[in-house]
Amino acid sequence: MINLKGTWDPRFQRVCDALAGNIEAGKEVGASLYLNIDGEDVIDVWGGWRERARITPWTEDTLVNVFSGSKTITSLALLMLVDRGQLDVDAPVARYWPEFAQNGKGSVLVRHLMSHTAGLPAWEPPFTFEDAMNTEASTAKLAAQAPWWQPGARGSYHASTFGHLNAELFRRAAGRSLKEFIATEIAGPLEAEFHLGLADKDFDRVATIYPDDDPAPAPKPTAPLSEQTEDEIISTRTRAGSFSGTMGDPLLVFNSPEWRRTEFAGSSGHANARGLGRIISALSLDGEARGVTLLSPETIDLIFREQSNGIDAYYRRPIRWGIGYALAPLEKSEKGPLPFIRPSKRTCYWYGTGGAMAIADVERRITIGYAMNQCQSGRNQLNGVYYKAIYDCL
Repeated sequence: MINLKGTWDPRFQRVCDALAGNIEAGKEVGASLYLNIDGEDVIDVWGGWRERARITPWTEDTLVNVFSGSKTITSLALLMLVDRGQLDVDAPVARYWPEFAQNGKGSVLVRHLMSHTAGLPAWEPPFTFEDAMNTEASTAKLAAQAPWWQPGARGSYHASTFGHLNAELFRRAAGRSLKEFIATEIAGPLEAEFHLGLADKDFDRVATIYPDDDPAPAPKPTAPLSEQTEDEIISTRTRAGSFSGTMGDPLLVFNSPEWRRTEFAGSSGHANARGLGRIISALSLDGEARGVTLLSPETIDLIFREQSNGIDAYYRRPIRWGIGYALAPLEKSEKGPLPFIRPSKRTCYWYGTGGAMAIADVERRITIGYAMNQCQSGRNQLNGVYYKAIYDCL
């Protein structure tokens, strides 16, 4: 059996055995897993390798692209502005970003932008990955674009646009870049590894990211365009206008220096499980993590103001969107993007392509972070294995 490095409470041996077993079996290449309960780190482990050839061990300071796990940190930064009185979730986005009011978006509120209900889930095609790399121009395109539905009326995951939109909102409200704020106000004080726009000096710590060899297929329309439902049309248009759906070889793109340097607030963050967990634990611990206060309990309560609840058009699955995060189902487990999430009135989360995740169970003061370099999808995802094992051990 693979020997994991790090520390864990013996009562969670089952969780660590699952991770070690998956690395041994080749289901994982390398990974890190973190669990904090009531302010105590009860799992902080890592193991495996940075590449499939098993040359370089995954170490304590190994970093990996966590894709949309980045959105959890971006949302926390925006909530910190709310806490400081620099941003109001019920104010129009145009109060802070006047150009955003173009094409009928004057009524779009900050909470719409943070909850995937703004009606801007993608760029109008044609759109390419190269277009997205020019963040100034591509963000300006979104400011000029008309919403695809009445803002606030429904939710549909803003897979590629969330980062561009909310990073610009942050910059306008705070007068500084999101990257700099995260580094100096969040990651630095918490001694947490999360980097939005990786420095070249850190490249030699990054694990190679491997796309899923057998990805779950994207939902396909069941009828000709003229007969498709609104959900099907939105889903198809989103994929056509998202850089994540228009790039070339993902193995080459996501391991390139250009990608690692990007400051895509919704997708290009590099971290490890401890880094994600330390930051998100502020949500589970009344706003304070490692002696540093990031948020007030009242601002954390805003997360749980439900913004939409139903079938998300992008996923074609049920999602409850709060402000900045997805929320656990209320009564019974659902076949959402993370179908293993247990019902709870006070659990928020999100995850990244391939499985990296950050979960805050505010009711039970539990935080989970997970990061890996072998992407999985659908039934192959291993994040649910660790989540279930953790809760079974409680």
